[in-house]
Amino acid sequence: MPRHHTPDNVLLLLTDQERYDVTAPTGPPVDTAALDRLCADGVRFTHAYTPISICSSARASLLTGRYPHNHGLLNNVHERDAIQTDLSTSIPTFGTLLREAGYNNSYVGKWHVGRDATPADFGFDYLGASDAHDEHLEAGLRSHREERGVDPDDVELEDAIYNRHGDGEEALISARTPLPVEATRPYYIAERTIDRLEGAAGEDAPFFHRSDFLGPHHPYVVPEPYASKYNPEDIERWPSYQETFAGKPQVQENYLEYRGVDHLTWDEWAEAVSMYFGFVDLIDDQIGRILDAVEEHGLRDDLLVVHASDHGDFTGNHRQFNKGPLMYEDTYRIPLMMRGPGVEAGRECDALVSLMDLMPTFLDAADVEEPDGVDARSLWPLLDDSANGRREAIFAEYHGDEMGLYSQRMVRTQRYKYVFNAPDVDELYDLERDPHELQNLVDHPEYEAERDRLRGLLDEWMTETDDPIQKWTSRHLESDAADRPP
Repeated sequence: MPRHHTPDNVLLLLTDQERYDVTAPTGPPVDTAALDRLCADGVRFTHAYTPISICSSARASLLTGRYPHNHGLLNNVHERDAIQTDLSTSIPTFGTLLREAGYNNSYVGKWHVGRDATPADFGFDYLGASDAHDEHLEAGLRSHREERGVDPDDVELEDAIYNRHGDGEEALISARTPLPVEATRPYYIAERTIDRLEGAAGEDAPFFHRSDFLGPHHPYVVPEPYASKYNPEDIERWPSYQETFAGKPQVQENYLEYRGVDHLTWDEWAEAVSMYFGFVDLIDDQIGRILDAVEEHGLRDDLLVVHASDHGDFTGNHRQFNKGPLMYEDTYRIPLMMRGPGVEAGRECDALVSLMDLMPTFLDAADVEEPDGVDARSLWPLLDDSANGRREAIFAEYHGDEMGLYSQRMVRTQRYKYVFNAPDVDELYDLERDPHELQNLVDHPEYEAERDRLRGLLDEWMTETDDPIQKWTSRHLESDAADRPP
């Protein structure tokens, strides 16, 4: 689509498990001054969704613009039962296509799209600070801490909260760390990003830089002053904390024990949530430093800046921890905001959009032709006041994580959400009347027509995108309809 001005450069700031509501104007009182500034200068997409709420799969969809069932990463690559351990380099990604178009691409932070492959295999110069993939690059963070007088192997956590499984195994949920802010990984990622922006300012070629923060993913390990900034006693109990799981798939209640959080009280959750808020605040301040560097190096006029997250986080909503086979707004709705040339300032867009829409958006911004096989749509047509590019519904899927296969599909319209659960009862929520998704209406007679309409939309989408379980799903839904009384 022709625009008044095409940005020469792109900066993508991605977080890991950031809830939509923590940066929303009507959300919890979390200090996100930097992201508020980004929205004031650009557009906030209020109905953005991840195509799947699991890290490796969502990140591969972001790179390829394809649904997980079309790129092959169906669960996390680091798990022992990973269905596929690396994204295929034969699938076009925005990294490889922009590199071919002459962009200087760089990447710092979390990767998690392959056990062996790194961003260097997909068109990026990899600057490190990852979670696991290159010991040499991880040495950069170690040196960064040692230069600040911190022994990386001797950091004792305080006020730790753990999940606890029936076999006695524990894993950390949240804690405060004595590390100074300047020695934390978010600060280090921001430092490397600022260094890259300084270098890019002196280059003739256009650049694309991606910074992937490893938070606010659990464990929520937060330094002062952020660890004490949000008083647990002031945190309001989530409305969905009253969840009973009545009329819902059994796996949802099972996940309380599976995740080891069935013993946690609200007071303990409030402690963890306070650390989550502090983690978001810490990262926001680092994003603020990056945005300041954009101004300092004279890059703003020709730079598209995008912030998003791979998916959300339960943090006690529905009494759940982390994510799983539960397709609630808490983990599927994500923040998405952008500013730059051709983007109207201070605007909110309520169109249904997907994280993977960023792939064709980046290609569009660079005037690079979109390859065959892309399931996503560019966001640029939504940036005027017309209806161009708007969808009737957005779709998502889930295949299981470390617990094995569990097939789900979701269709979400402006008002309703329908979830197909292959092993159990389906779900239907009226988000206008029940925004916290507490009442499953799938068998409610007043919603039968809407349920069947959403099932039809889902069937059409599965056919259009070659979903491998489409034929089985169609037979299942036809059988369900035949079993209902006339």
